[in-house]
Amino acid sequence: MPKTRNAQRGRPVNPACIHAPFGNYSHAVLVENVERVLLASGQLGVSGEGEIPPDVVSQARICFDSADAILAEAGLDRSAVVRIAGFVTSREHMRDYMGVRDLWVAELACPPASTLVIVSGFTRPEFKVEVEITAVKACARN
Repeated sequence: MPKTRNAQRGRPVNPACIHAPFGNYSHAVLVENVERVLLASGQLGVSGEGEIPPDVVSQARICFDSADAILAEAGLDRSAVVRIAGFVTSREHMRDYMGVRDLWVAELACPPASTLVIVSGFTRPEFKVEVEITAVKACARN
């Protein structure tokens, strides 16, 4: 995916008067003339075959691969994502999760808004990562 501004995406909103984002994300993304909105449930690090790898990197990759599949099923791609919410079970998992997230958004000219929260756990103790996405398809401009 080339790093170009997509007409379907919004524009980043990063006011100069507040601290710059700590990573590859935008404080906010403004999207106007919206045609469709996709709100995806949190995706856990479990493969389609039911396998749950023990490490954070592999689980995060599965989460983002699942997000790609959901986007494709909805006729969208990563360039439509305006928000990512990530959840990890330990502060030690933050760096690995953020590395996978940053690779996933690396080619986007407008990085999505992003939140990362440390949680006490998920429905099963082997889960270490969960990822939610919000995507929009803007109306074509004339």
